[in-house]
Amino acid sequence: MRINFEQKFNKPADFLIRRCGYGQIRDRRTGGFSYARRLGGGLYPRFHLYVNSEDPLILNLHLDQKQASYAGQTAHSGDYDSDLVKKEVQRIFETILSQAVSGETDFYAGTEDYTEEPKGFFSRLFGRK
Repeated sequence: MRINFEQKFNKPADFLIRRCGYGQIRDRRTGGFSYARRLGGGLYPRFHLYVNSEDPLILNLHLDQKQASYAGQTAHSGDYDSDLVKKEVQRIFETILSQAVSGETDFYAGTEDYTEEPKGFFSRLFGRK
């Protein structure tokens, strides 16, 4: 299921997706990246999210029920428009929009003034100067 955002974001897509609870995964065959969010303790079932475009942000979400049955195949038991997927789409949409309108307008704002004085090993360990 596609999630389309018309807004422009000051934060990278990776940051916004991770704020939704997704972890980045790398496809060993293609070298491409996608994101997954597990529903339980195992690898499956899981929500699987792809970034189709970053400007404007377009995401593609489906629910992987189980791993591909045959080696070398990409076919799997995936749900693209179930009620669970629709609820997750709504949650992602609201979370990303809340990140866009709340907080600082610039992703890196406030970091340029931060400087930390170098400390020795024992000072860092015990908190003394």
